[in-house]
Amino acid sequence: MQQVELLLVDDDRELTALLSEYLNYEGLSITVADSGEQALTLLESRKQFDIAVFDIMMPGMSGLELLQQLRPRVTLPVIMLTGKGGDIDRILGLEMGADDYLAKPCNPRELLARIKAVLRRSQQSTPLKPGNNNIQLMGVTLSPSTREVQVAGKLLELTSAEFNVLHQLMLQPGIVVSKSTLTEKVLHRQLTAYDRSIDVHLSRVRQKLATLDNGTELIKTVRGEGYLFIDQFTEKGSKANNV
Repeated sequence: MQQVELLLVDDDRELTALLSEYLNYEGLSITVADSGEQALTLLESRKQFDIAVFDIMMPGMSGLELLQQLRPRVTLPVIMLTGKGGDIDRILGLEMGADDYLAKPCNPRELLARIKAVLRRSQQSTPLKPGNNNIQLMGVTLSPSTREVQVAGKLLELTSAEFNVLHQLMLQPGIVVSKSTLTEKVLHRQLTAYDRSIDVHLSRVRQKLATLDNGTELIKTVRGEGYLFIDQFTEKGSKANNV
């Protein structure tokens, strides 16, 4: 198995030394940057990384600003570290295209578990079934094997988490999928109280699908139950109910 190349960006050198030692022992190759500016230089060089971990709060360029510089032109999976107790930084990170977040001080073992989960979902490519790889619904074509989504023939730029949540919904059009199910299948963890990660990923998918510009809301929220991707029958039923 090819060694995972990880970029760790944090100005806390004691923490990066601790995390680097643990992750190196677990078989990952770690490159450390102690500022957003240094990380940006590394990311724009020829060196290839499989995943990155950014601290949100850093002097100079923050982790959020660094992420904003990268998305959407760089699809590298990113986990954000936040030292704040509130949700705002976590939600902002997810809205900007982070794949996951973890509060500081973080347990190295939990960080490793998150890294493995993000890498698994970024590398997933499970075809629907042999000979029928693509899913086509309401003008959206999703290819599990190439992990590409096209809307009206135009490529949609999605992070790995966004792709996977859309994939889960399109596998069951017209059927409500609960937040707990989506959290387990997409983020590879159980849903906990006040966890809005799936909501934020879905909000970003909705915004990107809106490029259809045909007035159709493709993902519906069913309050207290979950989300569903509409199909032609769902849409017809909805219109009939509004008559």
